[in-house]
Formats: sequence, structure tokens, C-alpha cells
Amino acid sequence: MEKKRTLVTTALPYANGPVHIGHLAGVYVPADIYVRYLRLKGEDVLMIGGSDEHGVPITIKAKREGVTPQDIVDRYHSIIKDSMEGLGISFDIYSRTTSDIHSQTASEFFRHLYDKGEFIEKSSMQLYDEKAGQFLADRYVTGECPHCHNPHAYGDQCEKCGTSLSPNELINPKSALTDTTPVLRETFHWYLPLDKWQPKLEQWILNDHKEWRPNVYGQCKSWLDMGLQPRAVSRDLDWGVPVPVEGAEGKVLYVWFDAPIGYISNTKELLPDSWEKWWKDPETRIINFIGKDNIVFHCIVFPAMLSAYGDGYQLPDNVPANEFLNLEGDKISTSRNWAVWLHEYLEEFPGKQDVLRYVLTANAPETKDNDFTWADFQARNNSELVAILGNFVNRALVLTHKYFGGKVPAAGSLEQIDREALAEIGELKGKMSALLDEFHFRDALKEAMNMARCGNKYLQETEPWKVAKSDMERTATILNTALQITANLAIAFEPFLPFMSKKLCGILNIGNIDWQMLGGDAILPAGAEIGQPELLFEKIEDAAVSAQLAKLEAAKEANAKAAWKPEPVAEDVDIDLFAKCDIRVGTVLECQKVPKADKLLQFKIDDGSGEPRTIVSGIAKYYEPEQLVGKQVCYIANLPARKLRGVESCGMILSAVNSDGSLTVIGPSAPVAPGSKVG
Repeated sequence: MEKKRTLVTTALPYANGPVHIGHLAGVYVPADIYVRYLRLKGEDVLMIGGSDEHGVPITIKAKREGVTPQDIVDRYHSIIKDSMEGLGISFDIYSRTTSDIHSQTASEFFRHLYDKGEFIEKSSMQLYDEKAGQFLADRYVTGECPHCHNPHAYGDQCEKCGTSLSPNELINPKSALTDTTPVLRETFHWYLPLDKWQPKLEQWILNDHKEWRPNVYGQCKSWLDMGLQPRAVSRDLDWGVPVPVEGAEGKVLYVWFDAPIGYISNTKELLPDSWEKWWKDPETRIINFIGKDNIVFHCIVFPAMLSAYGDGYQLPDNVPANEFLNLEGDKISTSRNWAVWLHEYLEEFPGKQDVLRYVLTANAPETKDNDFTWADFQARNNSELVAILGNFVNRALVLTHKYFGGKVPAAGSLEQIDREALAEIGELKGKMSALLDEFHFRDALKEAMNMARCGNKYLQETEPWKVAKSDMERTATILNTALQITANLAIAFEPFLPFMSKKLCGILNIGNIDWQMLGGDAILPAGAEIGQPELLFEKIEDAAVSAQLAKLEAAKEANAKAAWKPEPVAEDVDIDLFAKCDIRVGTVLECQKVPKADKLLQFKIDDGSGEPRTIVSGIAKYYEPEQLVGKQVCYIANLPARKLRGVESCGMILSAVNSDGSLTVIGPSAPVAPGSKVG
């Protein structure tokens, strides 16, 4: 059944930090592409978003900074909202879960289910910090991961190996609040019995929505095959929507229960008198754009909540979740600052919003994790946006001004090559439409770029600059065709590159555009004025990319230093055994690399004996030989000689291991006589 309207929701980002490219590629850029496409088609569509402002990550950040949780969410909600607007993400509303209307909506939702008897109440043993006097949420517990033995795992997940955990699984758990060992204490909470809704969810997902993306369908099937279990909807915390039941002091709605209700409350805020038709009318399609870490919540938990509520709430038609985007071959991590932050990108690459949108769409992790690299960012801009799209449009506009005074020339009789080029544009429109309807945005973008390739090929084959020397009528037809392709590009790229599209429409003096116009061969009437050509894109130089890579390297180094702790002290040794080590100071006379040994340097050291001492040391990765000549170093003098790559080494140079794993040679702080003992 053809439905009248489409409600698009986007995952609510945590307001404990800015938005990065992983969020954009996973959720917001594809959602915006889809909404812009539907608007171009003239369909009735809403795009609903907002900040998730409750949850433990926010309280942790607030405690760390010595401010209130409200201070944190106010700061980051503003940054997120402004940066989304800066990238052209076209929300109809972008609100927040600390709004009064959200608190009212979430409270009413809970109370409705409570009054219907949809919850079960049960007690459980949870970790309690006796010093802080409170129960500990998962993220407030740290300890050793039982799987990979990372000593800094959280109570809900180990960020090193990615394993989901519960606080009770951690080895040597500690409270993140007081660094004390928590104890188990009894508490009670309300639970939503997901198992009650398993038969409905199995029918709805496994039988009725086999068209969903394999990653979404497969993850849902895995959960359903394991059997659903009751899930807590409240927790012991002082930040969040209070549980609206007597005797629930100190308890708030669990953020996973609270956050998706934000879609409803934000729609209410936008349309207080007509919001229900967007949520309860069977003729509304609901599409949830999310990342893969939210699949279970949007495909199983939230639908169970809506089903339990009843009153006509519709379940989503599709949940086109993306996989994760990595950065330079490594997992994006906000805690490690291994990310490209949107607000910083907009400052450092002004006017290049569409470049980021293009690269993130071209590398969209639609079916598997993908990787963003700055080298690829530069290459796609320079070789595709500049050399293909921008080059074709510029040539078409420049030639029109050169030969026809900036007016669209009238087309004469079309030749086969003209008809074929225009027909190809029409075929590409059909391909794009089919791909966009099925949420294949990466492939749809390729077809849009193929229109620009078609235009370049057409100009190369028709060579209007040569034809103009003898046949202006034919030149007029060629350039009319090229301009019609240019106008088609302004329409085809609007969902993907809205800033470029708006600029190009301005140059072409096109008013309102719509999807029905795409594929047309007479979008621009003969005689229409064309504005002066402007470059749509510019090359990105190596220096800009190098600066971004340097930022990432600095973040890596800072993170390594922050996380570094000295190795545990080794077992005690007898003082007499240590005294047997003869540690001395020598001056480096010569230093060179050992042939065919990447790690080894060969030293000749003045040890005060009159005969240079040869020592081979594995520090070539950290020093160039000339850096060490003339320096004084400490070495163990009484080790038995041994051959390393054919060189007899008489001793061991002492080095210290830095926080980043590099080595620093140890020497005296002031010059001493070669051969001096260290004691």
C-alpha cells in the first residue's frame, strides 16, 4: 500500500561530546540524503532528531570536570546542533531529552505501561559504593576484562576487545567515583518482559521484513534465537527522568527506555496538534536511521515498548542501520580523541561541507565496516569532485559565455551522439531512484557522478571549441545539451551535495527544482541568462592533509602518555647479585647502522682503557647514528662478549622505555671521565 507520509528519525547522539565522522557516516548523512530525496519528490516527510541528554556518560563527564550534568548537556547540545546545521543536515526539529515536554512524555509513557501491568518488579544484587553511598551504574565500575585482561574495562563493555560485560564479571572491580572496592547490595527495579513480545517480534521481523539489510536482520535473528529476557527500565541514579511511582525516590528511567521516547516528544514539540498522525496513522511510514550498536534497541526493545503501550502506535517500516566507520585503520574512539570532529572540520575546511558529505557517502559502511583516511579524502576531492564534476560544469559554463554571451543557445537538430547523452541521463535517473528507494546511498552517489562522467565524455567527443571555428549552429546544439546535463547535475546531487546544488542552481538561474525534472532535456529554456562561472570545488593541498594527520598523531601521543603507567617492579634481587653488574660511562666515538639489521646500531665507545670498546644495541629505530656521536652513555661493562650479525658486542647500552614505547639512551647529566663507574 502506498503510504501518505514518511517519518524519519535519527539516533539521538549523547550530549557528552561533539559529533564525529563516525556518527555522520552511520546515521545523519544517509538520513539527510533520504529526506532530501523525498522532499524533491514532493512527498510529505519529517526528519526528527535531538540530543540524548541523560545517561551515565554525561554524569561521569560532569564529575570529572566538576560541573553539573546540565552544564555538560547545554554545552554539547549547542555544539552538536550548530555543527549539524553547518553540514546541512536538514532536521525539521532538533530538540533534546531534558525538555519539559520530553520529561512529561516519558513519564506518561512509563506510567501508562505501569498502570496496564506491563512491567514486572524484581530485586537483584548490584554493586554499591559504600564510601560514596550509592549504587554504581555500569560505567561507574572499572576493572580487568575477563576476556582480554585489559585492566581498564568498564562495567558494560571492554573498549579494547569490544566484549559486552556486566559489572559482576570484572576482575578486581573498582568504583570510578572513589577508587574503592564496591560491595554487592540488594535493590529493586521495574523490567519490561521482552519475552512476552517474542512471538510478535518474530513474526514482524523474521517473516514480514526479510527486505531489511542483512546486518540488521541477522542481528535481530540472533537475539530472537537466543530467547528474549526481561530488561530493566529503571536504575538507581540522580540524573534522568524520575520514575513516576511512589516509593521510587532515587530512581530514574533507564536511558535506553527514555531516549527513543524522545522521537515522540520531539514530534509533539514540533506539531503539538497533529503529532499523532505521524505515529499512529497506518498510512505513515516510520524509518529509523541508526548505527549498528543501536539495532537491538530500535528493532526489538522500542517496538516492544510501543506494542505494550498500544493505542495505535505504528512500528517502523525499515531500520537501515549502518556498520562502523574507522579512522586511518583504527576504531574511532572519543575517549582517545581518535576522531574527526564535525565542528572542528567546519572551522578548518570552510566552505567544504559537501566534500565531507561526498567522501562519507562514497565510503559509507552500509554492509560492513569501512575506513576513512585523509589521503582518500584528498584523492576523492581532487580526482572526482574537482576533475570530473567541477571540470565538466566549468567547461560548459565557460564555453557558453565565450560563444553565446552567457545565454542558453537554442538547440538545432540533435545528432545521435546528443540523443545518446541525454538518454543516458534519463537512464541514470531511473537507477538513482531505485537505489535511493532501497537505501543504497553509496551506489546512488556513483550514478550521480556517472552523469558528470557522461557530460565530460560528451564534451570530449563533440569538441565544441573546434566545431565553433566552422559551425556555430552545431556548437549551439552541443552546448545546449551540455547545459541540460549541467542542470540535471544540480538536481541529481541535491540530496548529496546541497551546497553545491544551491550554488549551481543560482548560476543557472533555476528556481525551484524537483525530482520529476531530473532526466529532462529542456530544463533550461533557450535564451535564459547564465551567471558567471564559479569554481564549485578547489583542490585540497598536501599541507591541509598533513595538518590533519599531525593532529591525529598528537592525539595518539597524548593518549599514550595519559594511559601510561610504569611496569610493576620486578621481584627482589640480592644486593650482592646487583653489585656484580659493572655499570660505567663511556663516550661515543663512532656509530653506524649494522648492515641488513634494521634495529641494530654499532658503537665504538671510549671506555677510558685506551682501546675503543664495540657494543651493538637495538635502538636504530629511535636514533640516527650521527645523533649519538660525542654523547656519553651508560653501559654494562662486564657482560660476556657475544656476536650479533657478525659483530662482537662487548657490553649493553642502557636505555629507558618511554610511555609511547620508544627508547631513550641513559647518560650522565654532566660530563664525566670515560670509564667512570656508576654506583
